[in-house]
Amino acid sequence: MAARKSSPTPYAKSSTAKERELVMTHVFDAPRTLVWAAWTERRHLEHWQGAPQGFTVTTAEADIRPGGAFRICMRSPEGVDHWLQGVYREVVAPERLVFTHAWLDADGKPDKETLVTITFAERGRKTELNLRQTGFTSDESRTGHEGGWASTLDRLAAYLADERSNPSPAARKS
Repeated sequence: MAARKSSPTPYAKSSTAKERELVMTHVFDAPRTLVWAAWTERRHLEHWQGAPQGFTVTTAEADIRPGGAFRICMRSPEGVDHWLQGVYREVVAPERLVFTHAWLDADGKPDKETLVTITFAERGRKTELNLRQTGFTSDESRTGHEGGWASTLDRLAAYLADERSNPSPAARKS
């Protein structure tokens, strides 16, 4: 198990340059139903946005079902828009999300598509999230995604901690 030095959150990762795949594990101090909801329900997504620290989501469309598509614009702290899109291949509540992931160029054309698989496992009162992304065309792309996902998972952990301490009115009703 390796720990990221830039973050207090431990991640396990296994990837080789030859395979060009990214595997990360994060244990959240939250029940699986809440972690799943944070990934699949707009009322949660609008708070943590599924984006790295410092980025804001300016546009988000998601039809979270097998065959449903998503399209997101993430704005960097410098004001640069980064568009991505994909299609959900599997949605198995509250256990598994599988979707494609492709960045869009300046003309709106998708770059090489990768495949993201996220599993959610109960670990007592906590949730173990395993993320696997495959299909990278370069080590640099994999490394960039690793940093983005690590920051995104840190952002989600902070949101879940806050949500558990101070549930939103919508969450209290469900």
